[in-house]
Amino acid sequence: MGEKTTLEWTPGSMLTWFDFQAESNPAVFEDSHSVIKYRFTWVVNSEKIDENIVFLVDDIVLFVEFHPLLSWVRQSETNDSLLNHEQGNFDLAELVKRENIQNLKEQFYQKYFPTRGENNEQRKQFAKEDSGEMIHKYVEKLQTLFDQRSQKYQSDTNHGGNFEEQSKYDLIFKQLRA
Repeated sequence: MGEKTTLEWTPGSMLTWFDFQAESNPAVFEDSHSVIKYRFTWVVNSEKIDENIVFLVDDIVLFVEFHPLLSWVRQSETNDSLLNHEQGNFDLAELVKRENIQNLKEQFYQKYFPTRGENNEQRKQFAKEDSGEMIHKYVEKLQTLFDQRSQKYQSDTNHGGNFEEQSKYDLIFKQLRA
């Protein structure tokens, strides 16, 4: 299976039509569709304060990922401007991440959270589970925000057909790569 299951956004990552590996959907208006999601990693530590075991969250890293196996294009519609528009969706997800990463850190860093469990091993396991759930809920909200911004991007640019509006977005996205 030589296919990549995800592509991580980097300043040098540029989509190609080969990245759109799913079958096109004849039942929808769109000529192409990108599936973009957030993934995260984190470190959780526990401490004993007085008689209570608490956990702290550190080193949250948020990734923007494009999913080739879920993304598609109508082969008859492949062109450079549509590909640029789809790249814009990928870039928009990175922009939303950057706009919200500080808030994410403020939600979790340098804060103590209670944990549960009967012994230290259980407490460590529950701290890992609970912290992951907490971060996941935040990332779900971030995904919803991206989805809303993506809908606005689609509307503003008329799915890439409004070249003037697309150019405005392209200038914003170009700054991400600088």
